[in-house]
Amino acid sequence: MKNIFFAIGFLMLGFLAGAQKYAVIDTRYILDRMPEYKAAQQSLDRMAAVWQMQIDSMQVSLDKMYRDFEAEQVMLTPELKKRREDQLFAREKELRDLQRRRFGFEGDLFKKRQELVKPVQDKVYNAIQKMASARGYDFVLDKSEGITVIFADPKLDKSEDVLRELGIK
Repeated sequence: MKNIFFAIGFLMLGFLAGAQKYAVIDTRYILDRMPEYKAAQQSLDRMAAVWQMQIDSMQVSLDKMYRDFEAEQVMLTPELKKRREDQLFAREKELRDLQRRRFGFEGDLFKKRQELVKPVQDKVYNAIQKMASARGYDFVLDKSEGITVIFADPKLDKSEDVLRELGIK
């Protein structure tokens, strides 16, 4: 008896799924072909490189301070030794704080990415929505990053249609 209900449920699900219209897109493919996305990404890369150079420079300076301290610590008085250790810890904390402020969760890079990339992503999302509404799609699946599509018939990929909607060839 359970098998009959299972079979009927499976058949009903099949009929419902068959009535729905869907498309598959690749947002990574679309974004990689958008000049404004490329420009935003290049700007972010330049900023990150400058910030990383600053952090690397501070790390080199801190490493030198540690080496100097290691070499001199046997000759230092306890008070002077304590003061140098405090300086080292303060510099190390300053470096970690800068790394966190620049590259941490909701740091400067994250905020700048939101500022530069989000408008482009919103533009793509709006184009997808417009295309889906105009063509009557019930579902639009994104096969890029994070969402796994085990199989997608290439004829279902509507990424080129979204690019045309955005005016990109």
